[in-house]
Order: sequence, then structure tokens, then C-alpha cells
Amino acid sequence: MRIVQIGAGGWGKNHLRVLSGLGVLGAVCDSDPSRCAEYGRRYGIKCYTSLDDMMNSEEFDGAFVVTPTSTHAAITERLLEAGKHVFVEKPLTYSAQEGASLARLALKKGLVLTCGYIERFNPAVETVKKMTDDGRYGKLMMLELRRENRMPLHIKDVGIIYDTSVHDIDTANWLFGDMPQIVFARAGRMKHDHEDYASIMLGYPGDRIAVITSNWITPERVRRFDAVFADAVVSSDFITQEVTVHGADGASTESGDGREPLLLEIQSFLGAMRGSHRHRVAPDEAVGVTTIAEAALRSSREGVPVRLDTD
Repeated sequence: MRIVQIGAGGWGKNHLRVLSGLGVLGAVCDSDPSRCAEYGRRYGIKCYTSLDDMMNSEEFDGAFVVTPTSTHAAITERLLEAGKHVFVEKPLTYSAQEGASLARLALKKGLVLTCGYIERFNPAVETVKKMTDDGRYGKLMMLELRRENRMPLHIKDVGIIYDTSVHDIDTANWLFGDMPQIVFARAGRMKHDHEDYASIMLGYPGDRIAVITSNWITPERVRRFDAVFADAVVSSDFITQEVTVHGADGASTESGDGREPLLLEIQSFLGAMRGSHRHRVAPDEAVGVTTIAEAALRSSREGVPVRLDTD
């Protein structure tokens, strides 16, 4: 198996590290010649500044697309048309319509297409997912998710909803096992070209609720969520992977096992390429997250709730 990566800035450097460690990284492509050459030397691979040159020169099975959101659709379509499996960093595309088109193309060609919603592979989220699925503390009714920090310097083309809130939108969808029926959001811009703080409320069937708060203002890095079950409240930390259950008999804490979510995510994608299992994030689920992000931006802009057609 041979993998190439398009885009080596920001978060992309971590994908390169993991792919190289797994022994599958074959080449890297980045528009910055010095950055491309640096990673080429570091990992002993060929580097390209042109996608055309790389695709004409390299034999590979799959590709990682870690480029600005606005470029995802065109690059991914080209890779799928060439018969390559594709992992796209979040969000899948800027518009849900583009994402749906890619999902249909991947299905038609029998290729694996997925998106980097990494928190599904976070051991803390996996623990809460198991609690939800086995009904250990009754029905999951409410999620409150907080994600705060200074703005990443490499993010230029989208605001906090597309870059940051989408992680928690996907986590809520996965834990509830459903899409929301209604989206209401308020967002604003304080220091950046796009919105840099947002609060989103998602209403799911059965009166279940997710409240997602994100900002690029707070200096401290916060990645937390609380899950309100019928018989307990479970508090979790994405960073430390600790999970604390507050129940009738008091509180108990379960420490995370320290596994790196990115490594688990990439291993899952490679396994799906080999046909050993289905990847945890299906393309239609990634399209669903983009649909919600679009609705959140519209809701914030118009000041009204947006109903989704989930049929």
C-alpha cells in the first residue's frame, strides 16, 4: 500500500508523521517549495509542488487531502476519477452539494472516501458512545460541547464554524446516532476576517439537544463536553481523555488510555482500503455535518432557526 499527501501545512504535518511511521507514505505535494523539500528530506520521499506532476509520476493507492477547504472538492474529485481512495481533512467540502456529488462518485467507483472527524477516534468519546449504545445510564438527552483557543495561524479561508464547530457537530450526530431537525446559531467576528465565535443549538428527534460553543478568543485551550443521561451526567475532556460519571452514588473517573486519535483514525482508513472493515466516518455523514454548518451560518446571518429536511 502506498499513500501520497496533498498539503503539508498546519495540521498536515501530523498526518505526514503518522503515515511515515506506518511505512506507507510515498510522496508529498505542497505549493510551498521549501516546505515540500523539508518534508521530502525528513521522510525520505519525493516531493512535488504540482498535483499534475505528482499524479503523472507516482503510483499510489490512496491520498490524503490536507489543503484549504475551498480546494477540497476539485482535488478530491480528480483523485476519485483516477481510482484512488481519499481521506479529506474536515470539512469534506465547503458546500453540502459538492460533498454529496463526491459521495456518489466514490460509491459509483467502489472507493473509500472519508473525512477527518477525528473525535470519533478519541477514547473519551468512544467511552461515552458505549455508554449511550448500551443504555448504561438511560437515554442520552443533552450534550454541551465547548471548544476554545486562539485561532490557528494556518486557517485563512473559513471561520470557526467550518474549522472548529464541525468537530462537535459530528460528535453530537455520532453520539445521538441521528441528524438534527432544527439548527439555531448566533456567531460574530471580533478579531478575524470570518466569524471567530459561535454558539449553535441543535434539536434532534425525541427532544434531544446539543449546545455547541466555540471561540478563537480565549487564550486557554479548552476541549470538553458534558453528556446528560436520564440517570447520570458524564463529563469528558477531549485532551486528557478523562471521563467522569456523576451519578446517584457520587462521582467516579475513568482515565484515558493515551492512544493518539489521529493514529487510530489513519489506521482505520488504511484498514478500510484493505477491505477489512468500513471506515467509521461515512461520506454521507460528513455531508450531513456540512449541511448543519451551512444551516448554522444561515441561521446566524438571518437570526432565525433553520429546519433541515432529514427524510
